[in-house]
Amino acid sequence: MSDVSRRTALVTGASRGIGAAIAEVLSQTCFVVGTATSDTGASAITERLQDRGFGMVMKVDDDDSVAAAYDVLGDRELVPLVLVNNAGITSDNLLMRMKTEEWTKVIDTNLNGLYRVVKPVLRGMMKARWGRIINVSSVVARMGNPGQSNYVASKSGIEGFTRSLAQEVGSRGITVNAVAPGFIETDMTAVLDEKQIEMMTSRIPLGTLGRVDDVAHAVAFLASEQARYVTGETLHVNGGLYMA
Repeated sequence: MSDVSRRTALVTGASRGIGAAIAEVLSQTCFVVGTATSDTGASAITERLQDRGFGMVMKVDDDDSVAAAYDVLGDRELVPLVLVNNAGITSDNLLMRMKTEEWTKVIDTNLNGLYRVVKPVLRGMMKARWGRIINVSSVVARMGNPGQSNYVASKSGIEGFTRSLAQEVGSRGITVNAVAPGFIETDMTAVLDEKQIEMMTSRIPLGTLGRVDDVAHAVAFLASEQARYVTGETLHVNGGLYMA
């Protein structure tokens, strides 16, 4: 790291898609540690960031994996003052057909994982009297979506968590916010056919899918000094699909 005064940012789920874009944008101002669930993903992050950060394995649904990742940060004397909780999974099914493990895995990764990752960073942020926590939610947290009751419940929980934690730590100069993407061009939308894309965009007033950079720049704003007076909020990045 050429500029030792740069703050450290920890971005979970940074190997591809929205997470990779967030890591890239934040690396312009922060030293970024991006997490992945595999050594291959972690290596890809390191290669992409080069001297602006590195990748490491962290499975947010595993207590031991999270603890080991924080041990790595401690060994390198890195104290994350920016945390972006982007890691998440889906396991879609109608509730009447949903297996217990489909419900539990999504909640344990998306919501319980938030608890595992956030709690260890709070002490360092409080000591510094400065911190930025940004949690990635989804437009469906407000709209709902059939076949995704587990995912929607987890994302709604994230937004409630965000508002509550913002009230707990605001006096220490720590802001806590959420970003809720709408339909974004990612690997998942790349497999959709033209008719499916047209059906999705017909619901969006701006008439187009979002890009990963649209979400990344929203996150970067909330991580910046310019957002010092914004906390407990959800910033919607959805082209008007949902208007709060």
